[in-house]
Amino acid sequence: MIQNLWQPSQAPTEKNGLAELVYRSNLIGTDRRVCNWGGGNTSTKTRIIDFRGREVEVMYVKGSGSDLATMGPGHFTGLRLEDIAPLFERSEMSDEEMVAYLAQCMIDSKHPRASIETLLHAFLPFPHVDHTHPDAIISICCADNGREIAQEIYGDRFVWVPYIRPGFKLSKMIAEGVRANPKAELVLMEKHGLVTWGDTSETCYAQTIKVINEAEAYIEARIDPKTLFGGEKYAPLAADDRRSLAAQVLPAIRGFVSDERSMILTFDDEEDVLQFVGARDALTLSQVGAACPDHLVHTKVTPLFIDWNPNAEDVSGLLSKIEAGVGQYKEQYKAYFERNKAPGDVMFEPAPRVILIPGLGMINTGKSWANSKVSGALYHRAIAVMRGATALGRFVSLSESESYNVEYWPLELYKLSLAPPEAEFSRQVAFITGGAGGIGSETARRLAGEGAHVVLADLNLEGARKVADEINAKYGEMRALALRMDVTREEEVRTAFLEASLNYGGVDILVNNAGLATSSPFEETSLKEWNLNLNVLGTGYFLVAREAFKIMKRQALGGSMVFVGSKNSVYAGKNASAYSSAKALEAHLARCIAAEGGEYGIRVNTVLPDAILQGSAIWNSGWREERAAAYGIEPDQLEEYYRKRTTLQVNIYPRDIAEGITFFASSRAGKTTGCMLTIDGGVPAAFTR
Repeated sequence: MIQNLWQPSQAPTEKNGLAELVYRSNLIGTDRRVCNWGGGNTSTKTRIIDFRGREVEVMYVKGSGSDLATMGPGHFTGLRLEDIAPLFERSEMSDEEMVAYLAQCMIDSKHPRASIETLLHAFLPFPHVDHTHPDAIISICCADNGREIAQEIYGDRFVWVPYIRPGFKLSKMIAEGVRANPKAELVLMEKHGLVTWGDTSETCYAQTIKVINEAEAYIEARIDPKTLFGGEKYAPLAADDRRSLAAQVLPAIRGFVSDERSMILTFDDEEDVLQFVGARDALTLSQVGAACPDHLVHTKVTPLFIDWNPNAEDVSGLLSKIEAGVGQYKEQYKAYFERNKAPGDVMFEPAPRVILIPGLGMINTGKSWANSKVSGALYHRAIAVMRGATALGRFVSLSESESYNVEYWPLELYKLSLAPPEAEFSRQVAFITGGAGGIGSETARRLAGEGAHVVLADLNLEGARKVADEINAKYGEMRALALRMDVTREEEVRTAFLEASLNYGGVDILVNNAGLATSSPFEETSLKEWNLNLNVLGTGYFLVAREAFKIMKRQALGGSMVFVGSKNSVYAGKNASAYSSAKALEAHLARCIAAEGGEYGIRVNTVLPDAILQGSAIWNSGWREERAAAYGIEPDQLEEYYRKRTTLQVNIYPRDIAEGITFFASSRAGKTTGCMLTIDGGVPAAFTR
């Protein structure tokens, strides 16, 4: 049952104002069984003093594009009710005309654009109104016998409104239905949702929860776990087996679903998903259609269901079915678009947003991790609706034309047009070794700032997490992921890349950057020191690049590797034979991989920095003293010494190396591979020749 979360001690003391509306809205959005991500809207009618000092009646309503769970006062739109009231007398009004009219009713031009469902709130004669999409309510509204079920639950307390796309006509139908039924306490919108109201913000919220719980109690009394969705057909694979299998197939699926631009993938094997995908009726139910408009916008009309037997078919069989299934899905989507398109419509990406696999779970796609997770969250809600609807009768949904008119609704397209253009590294995943250090962290910030999702792999997990937390705070949840990884341990490298695949679907950019350095005269160089340099800078770079190469090849989307070498890759540094030899190995390994990767679109290039003292774990170790001793100077004189030996008389900083890495990873270097770029201020001894 849904809990009433209202706490008088936490609610704003100012009654029936905007602050109380924010509090109520956040409570509603907290439980996704009550309201979908980004969906629903709330309002309050109150009186304010306008800019001329007059007391006027206004309505604050959720603005377009925000989410009830997280919105604040700035996400609401204030409108003068005196200006809206005459609209009720009209017989019709187009969406475009309504949006333009409401813009003139706003009390502040800086407020967000009013929701398409603004008039639904304005036309109802109540101080506080909630419009939500509760699972239990939509279960009734998507059952073929929903109206009869509603009669059993609510008697004559409800108004039933047939499905119409949101707008003026639906708003007026709801208001007329309520005004015609003095006993009405709620409105049920077929294939859509719920409308409730109250005299105070608290009673309005309480009414919303009460109505939902009445429906939920009725449904739960009729649920039979043994026959739910037709009963179990396939049991879920063991948890570890699911993760292992998902990590294997996600990069290939990423390639299948990515057309002009790559997609970010997420994996979901929560209990309700596993129960649904393993059920006998799952294939049929999943293809009925979206449960309501809010689902459809993010999940498309239907998911891709892979009819795979986890008990009898192997991974290669699964991949074959997914590849064929994605191809068929795209063709079917293109045909759907052609059947329904209007002049000027431009087809969206035809790949599925939701992929269901028996025994394994659900895979979601999107242009970002956040976008992909929204698709998944809404399909959880779709499963809950099908669970309830099939317990009551037969699950029904929007027709094809109704679905298309929502998906390609001009107002939705307008919202998309307001989004900023995608950045250079949008939809790309960068895997950075040594991510906690100066070069690694600066590169992560730079790539994330241009749209990338970044994986920070480092022995220093605490340091990597600090950088990841900073990036996530700035750019959003899971734009960065911190992992502990020792580049010299094959199993740890493999596990880290599996985690990257599970969280994002694969890898597009590898920054091979982890490092160390030692300094000794040649005759004093021990075997231990020699092996240490070669293990980290040679074997480590090999292991990391090999794992990234496998994933990039499996994705079939190309890729970019950037090795962070050193001036010493081409210059024999004094008292640094082990380090210089290992760095030379790195540079040549990069060229070898470039030679093999070309046919797969995998580019491999190397940057050669020198003396990056800032933020470097290497230079904060014994290396600083060792290099100073090699040059016969004090450690605190090193920075000036390095500056003076460059032809440009400059010091080199982590951001300078991040700039070179970003260039090689970008489309600007799309035809460059096997190349070395020296970023050292111009050290003549290291000029390539």
